[in-house]
Amino acid sequence: MSLFFAAVFLIYTAMHLYPLLRARAAFAVRGLPLAFLSLFMLIQIMAPIIVNYTEKFGLDRTARVMAFAGYTWMWLIFLFVSSSLAVDLFRLLTTLSAWIFPWNAVDFTPSARISFLIPLIISLCITAYGFSEADNIRTERLVIRSPKIPASMGRVRIVQISDLHLGLIVREGRLKQVVEKIEREKPDIIVSTGDLVDGQICRLNGIIDLLSSLKAPYGKYAILGNHEYYAGIDQALQSTEKAGFRLLRGGTATGIIGIAGLDDPAGNDSGQYRDIPEGDLLSALPPDKFRLLLKHRPIVEESSPGLFDLQLSGHTHKGQIFPFSIIIHYLYPLDAGFGQLMKGSMLYVCRGTGTWGPPIRFLSPPEITVIDLVHGKSPPTIP
Repeated sequence: MSLFFAAVFLIYTAMHLYPLLRARAAFAVRGLPLAFLSLFMLIQIMAPIIVNYTEKFGLDRTARVMAFAGYTWMWLIFLFVSSSLAVDLFRLLTTLSAWIFPWNAVDFTPSARISFLIPLIISLCITAYGFSEADNIRTERLVIRSPKIPASMGRVRIVQISDLHLGLIVREGRLKQVVEKIEREKPDIIVSTGDLVDGQICRLNGIIDLLSSLKAPYGKYAILGNHEYYAGIDQALQSTEKAGFRLLRGGTATGIIGIAGLDDPAGNDSGQYRDIPEGDLLSALPPDKFRLLLKHRPIVEESSPGLFDLQLSGHTHKGQIFPFSIIIHYLYPLDAGFGQLMKGSMLYVCRGTGTWGPPIRFLSPPEITVIDLVHGKSPPTIP
């Protein structure tokens, strides 16, 4: 793990060296301005480490400012480098083509200054839009008809949240918006499919109380994601339970429907991971009831289809920020939305309700998911 973080740190450092050299070439930055720019870059490189230690020592305000600035800058620098590489590729192609065709490549090759300004403008525009998209929580709806839902019930409404990442950046403002949306739906069951908390949540007074105000007549259920372990499993467990959720850690609950929940395998090294065989867990659910599986990562065990009716997952954020979505789609073929599996089982993957890292989303808006279970045999429908 330490080697992984070292590699990430080196790559992130290199991503800052590149725009520094580009700025120097574009504007002839020298002397004191170059020193100040280099110092700024160094602070931004160290921002994630600064956030970790200031939060650990209780300097919450400093940690919040550094988290917002540092993670936003992380996204901005990634965009700038990506856009700059595209411009560099264009410059290279025009130069190579001039060797083949009789025309002057200089007429079509942007100058060093233009090559710096174009990626900068693109990065700033996309970042500004990304703030707006992250704040626009959508309500996605899915209707599933099943003979296991009694006709007399009419409807069982489940509201799913996932990857809220309550912590330094996702706070009261975002959570109030989520709570209001959920309350308007009048859910029968509320589920959280992991990464509810992310950070030293024990010092975020009042935030958990907002979640505890949510009511559902047939219960609130949660599972652990990978970030609960990263943030500190003990305080994550306390916070989730204080919010009124029943944690299903390799356990089941049977009521109007049968629900099973699994721990995320990120907890393997924590000593508190509950490694329960998925098949054994699902077999404990009554087959005559609608069987709901809560699993943070959208991975379907080969032997599980037919043992559950619907699996609800999250984790992917659908990449959160394009072009990360391309990588995520490679890792998880169903990275968002609904999928029909074998033997009548189904999978729904939530794009996530909050944000991790930068408070930005691009081509992956956040969501809460409303699933209506009704009596019948027709295929699932998405209104």
